Amino acid sequence: MLTIPPSVRIWLASTPVDMRRGHDGLMAIVRNEWKLDPFSGHLFCFVGKRLDRIKILVWDRGGFVLWYKRLERCRFRMPAVQEGQTTVQIDAGQLGMLLEGLDWSRVRRPRLWEPPARRAA
Repeated sequence: MLTIPPSVRIWLASTPVDMRRGHDGLMAIVRNEWKLDPFSGHLFCFVGKRLDRIKILVWDRGGFVLWYKRLERCRFRMPAVQEGQTTVQIDAGQLGMLLEGLDWSRVRRPRLWEPPARRAA
């Protein structure tokens, strides 16, 4: 289980990635293809071609951490992406459902409460 603060963004690759890539190869994708800062502390998620493996790359206190999970019986449910989109930004709840192999397109979230002053603005 991962605890992710709200300030951390989560980026998911929209296309499968070669799971033989390690820290440096995935960091190169983040920097060169996605034009994002791999040292930002945000999470960068990559799913394999068979959709049964995922790697999450994150910079943490002087080094990269690579978190890896393989599903034994099901596949990761990828979100819908627009053509030409290289990444999808997701939130911690969606990442949790993704890691469990759940299809979050079928989940309905309640409308979030907002203070009255923000609604009028």
